[in-house]
Amino acid sequence: MRVGDEIVAIGNPFGLGGTVTAGIVSARQRDINAGPYIDYLQTDASINRGNSGGPMFNLDGEVIGINTAIYSPSGGSVGIGFAIPSAQASVIVDQLVEFGRTKRGWLGVRIQQVTDEIAESLELGDARGALVASVTPTGPAEDAGIQQGDVIVTFDGKDVTTSRTLPRIVAETPVGKAVSVEVFRAGSKVEIPVTLGELEAAEDQGLLAAVPPGEQVPDSDVAEELKDLGLILSDMTPAMRETYEIDEAVKGVVISEVDPGSAAAERGLAPGEVIVEVGQEEVETAADVVDKVQQARDAGRKSVLLLVERKGELRFVALSVGTS
Repeated sequence: MRVGDEIVAIGNPFGLGGTVTAGIVSARQRDINAGPYIDYLQTDASINRGNSGGPMFNLDGEVIGINTAIYSPSGGSVGIGFAIPSAQASVIVDQLVEFGRTKRGWLGVRIQQVTDEIAESLELGDARGALVASVTPTGPAEDAGIQQGDVIVTFDGKDVTTSRTLPRIVAETPVGKAVSVEVFRAGSKVEIPVTLGELEAAEDQGLLAAVPPGEQVPDSDVAEELKDLGLILSDMTPAMRETYEIDEAVKGVVISEVDPGSAAAERGLAPGEVIVEVGQEEVETAADVVDKVQQARDAGRKSVLLLVERKGELRFVALSVGTS
């Protein structure tokens, strides 16, 4: 289906069964923050409460989607409705028929979007793919050799254009299938064979449990400053671990202060977080961080890539460093 194609929706709005409305496809691949696995069709055909589960047809009578949701400040149709594409729904139907439940593929990585700044820091070129922020212990990715900091650019022969693309492709891939994953690592592409696990089994084992965000805590002793970036850093000490509740296994440099309105604050850095790597190299002291930022500046880089830990969660942050 293309944007502008005519469609018909059937449903049970407000208990009026068999109601038919007509419209067009307004947009494709919409993210409505309703999970990572569906890219919704948007339509201006009237969809109201009670339409969910009804079919959406093209003019040849083929089901192209399942009416799912509306955007409405008033509770009624304002011409913005969403449907699950039939191609994605059929995968779920097949799983329900065969297994009686969903059975999605699982890779075992936590990913984040590759921004222009991150792409520049990694010398990736155009921003694309999914950046591996962490790898689940004992998961399929770790067993195969996928590493933190890899950028997944293709999966099972399919291009990974954004980080949102990857979860859907993985989920639709059969459990136990051996696939080829192409990653960008240290300036070159590497192909890695991976055998997928099962997402639901991983959930039952607690491997996907979310880590609650930590609260900011008072500042501690200062070791080094990056004033122009809005950061004050401290070496890791027993007192710092106690103050910020940092696990003994975590190594790196503690952020003890972030200047509001600074480049660091804009990237979401906060006191209590630990800088584990700078430029994909481990750091042990605050002075190490300062040195690597200066090296990036001397090399003419516009940004530097940080790996940051907070309460068990790891993420990459591309921090603009400008020039000194």
